[in-house]
Amino acid sequence: MIRAYHHPGFAADIGDHVMPMRKFQMVADAVRGLAGIEVVEPPPAEEADLLRVHTLKYVTAVRTGEPRALAESQKFPWSNALWPSVRLTSGACIAAAGHALESGTAAAVASGFHHSSADHGEGFCTFNGLVVAADALLAAARLERVAILDMDLHYGNGTAALALARPWLFNASIYGNDYFQNRPYADVETRRHTDGPNHVSFALPGGSGRNVMLAAMDRAFESILAWGRPELLLYQAGADPYREDPYSPLDLDHDDLRERDRMVFEWARRMNLPIAWVLAGGYTADTAKVVAVHVGTFDAALEVYGQS
Repeated sequence: MIRAYHHPGFAADIGDHVMPMRKFQMVADAVRGLAGIEVVEPPPAEEADLLRVHTLKYVTAVRTGEPRALAESQKFPWSNALWPSVRLTSGACIAAAGHALESGTAAAVASGFHHSSADHGEGFCTFNGLVVAADALLAAARLERVAILDMDLHYGNGTAALALARPWLFNASIYGNDYFQNRPYADVETRRHTDGPNHVSFALPGGSGRNVMLAAMDRAFESILAWGRPELLLYQAGADPYREDPYSPLDLDHDDLRERDRMVFEWARRMNLPIAWVLAGGYTADTAKVVAVHVGTFDAALEVYGQS
């Protein structure tokens, strides 16, 4: 049984926004009916969990709304609903990562993580739940090494920045848009990310299809093992590489993205690596198509891990 963590409180009321908050409930409703999926509510992250990763000034701004520019640095309008929402999404990351260590795999039906840095948010990412989860498990002495595989369309600049201070954390990103100073760059020929000692990237040129993506994934897997075997893989399964996404220059359809997910899960299982995944991105006007990408990730997980 694969456990998926979801809470109605993930969806803070931010009004009419390009980020479709309703997708969390739509995905949870869709996968709740799949044999082999168990949907449960996570506890919220404690403030101490957030403060391992983020500065007190930033955490306080998100909680109180002041200073407002910092509280809204991730490009969401601040309201009293934001704080409980982002505590729950980070809590889901912690819960999914912990459960994956016990069972092999788990999911957080939440997004909004990889652009967030220690002292501010960016790109619809308030707190970096991926690193929050890794730090929480390290603090609990449940593991010593974690790898993140980021396959959102946009490069996870926040995760890369946070990895620099964490030599026990490795980030591999496969991306079609770079992201720098809170703005996306539509094509990797315009701007590419610069790698560091424990964060590497594999840029997909505009027009890239399945074969180019899968070849980049092989290189990403090799880079993780070359760094050293992790005890947990955190996987950011983005919906925005989809060819109809307004930000995507890539030629990837639903079947291509499902094959991506299947390949990730097959590699993790073959390597005997526990894996927890999160949602990410997805701005196609028809939200049902975004949901279909995320449900496809669950389909791929069930194909690889079965319904036991």
